[in-house]
Amino acid sequence: MFGNITTINSNFSAMEALYNLKKTNGKMGLHQTRLSTGKRINSAEDDAAGYHIAKHLESRTRGLSQALDNVSTAKNVLNIAEGGYQSQMDILQQVKESLTQAADGSLSEDQRFAIGDRINSLLDEFNDIYDQTKYNGFKLFGDENGDNRIMRFQVGEETSDIFDVEFDASVRDDIGEDTDNDLDDIVGGNSVDWATLTQDQATAGIDELESAIDSLSATIQRMGDYQARLTSKEESLSIGVANTEASRSRIEDADFAKEQMEMVKLQILQQTGVSAFSQANSAPQVVLSLFK
Repeated sequence: MFGNITTINSNFSAMEALYNLKKTNGKMGLHQTRLSTGKRINSAEDDAAGYHIAKHLESRTRGLSQALDNVSTAKNVLNIAEGGYQSQMDILQQVKESLTQAADGSLSEDQRFAIGDRINSLLDEFNDIYDQTKYNGFKLFGDENGDNRIMRFQVGEETSDIFDVEFDASVRDDIGEDTDNDLDDIVGGNSVDWATLTQDQATAGIDELESAIDSLSATIQRMGDYQARLTSKEESLSIGVANTEASRSRIEDADFAKEQMEMVKLQILQQTGVSAFSQANSAPQVVLSLFK
């Protein structure tokens, strides 16, 4: 809109220049915000649909990231449990070795009694491992009732993305559990006094130990299967996090090259706008020439 420069009450040219200058300043503020935050969408006003999609993707990314942390925690728990089971396996191997030694007829009674004492000490240590293998203050090898402990891990963003892990209650009384008697009751249902271990009891105990070793080996194998599955989930979640974040970034994040290019253009427009406003503001002064 062009006004008459011989009127001074309404300077339409200056008003138009001021309006355009304000628009330029507003756009510059928008691009400066994008450059300072790194985001193209800083509020729903910038792009309502894009804002909705970006926040949904952000929610998914954060959920997957936390699930990834949960998987890492689950693997740590399994590593602790496997370490405990492996220590118990070492003890069972030593006990079997000792029983095999005690079953030999060349040993004296006192030698066999000494072996029995050592076996009893090893079995006490077997129970100590059961009690001391913990995570976050609770025992992994068995719940409060002495039954197998089952832990549930959240390994995804959906409620159905759960991973159950069962830890066997591996205690001294379970050694030889595949038969009617445990290792402490290996001969005819009579409890063994390890301080007076006999050759027959040592011979009978070898089979019990073999059964216990097989059972514990199956437990350790299951821990390995759990870890392999979790490693697969970890890789899948890592890919999901990366792809989801990339999708969010394409929608929400600012293109710095484009924003900087727009800023340069607006800075030039700002300077020309100020110059135009200044000239339009001073134009009515021509009226003063009429009074000379």
